[in-house]
Amino acid sequence: MRATLSVDVVAVIPAYNEADTIGPVIDGTHEHVDRVVVVDDGSSDSTAQIAREHGATVVEHVFNTGVGGAVRTGYQYAIQHDYDFVLQVDADGQHDPEYIPQLLDAAADSDMVIASRYLNESFQDYSLTRKLGIAFFTKMVNTLGGIDITDVTSGFRVYRVSALATILHRSDKHWAVEQTLEAAKRDFRITEVSIEIPTREEGESQFSLDTFVLYPLRMTDVILRVLLFR
Repeated sequence: MRATLSVDVVAVIPAYNEADTIGPVIDGTHEHVDRVVVVDDGSSDSTAQIAREHGATVVEHVFNTGVGGAVRTGYQYAIQHDYDFVLQVDADGQHDPEYIPQLLDAAADSDMVIASRYLNESFQDYSLTRKLGIAFFTKMVNTLGGIDITDVTSGFRVYRVSALATILHRSDKHWAVEQTLEAAKRDFRITEVSIEIPTREEGESQFSLDTFVLYPLRMTDVILRVLLFR
């Protein structure tokens, strides 16, 4: 898409204590976009400093808000600076920048592009709890949104900024679920691309038994936000 269309693309990287991985992620991402914005979500390490050294624009949160709060700040940056597309990339190295051109190509005819781990075999090494969580969320969004996708929780995404401006999530929990359901209810064009996303090598996944137990309550919150307060 970058080679054939005149568009401006900003990458948003939410980061919390990712000093060990943020540098290479920025370097690889910068090859495919116009600007990289790292939202440092209250890190206590040198994430922000390293991000600047690697040429990223850094927006710092005073305290940790969670991934949902960090990506919302990044989305607002994209909207305020009139970018055409915003790419979201995790700071932990799970999202290989080599796949970015595939996502951007798909974005030419889409409002939302999701990198799916379930169109290939890369989800096989995930824990049972994580697989159940992804399946739970995806089934819920497909049923309520009338769509057919495979990986609603994937954080490797591209949004058309003009569409994103109308579906900014309100909750910092399960932001991807809320935004995808909102996009489906608005009949936005949602595309999935098969992308391999292995388990992270550093840190811990957000999926745990404790979060799984809270899914029904949190899903009730998401459903109310989308279906009753649109």
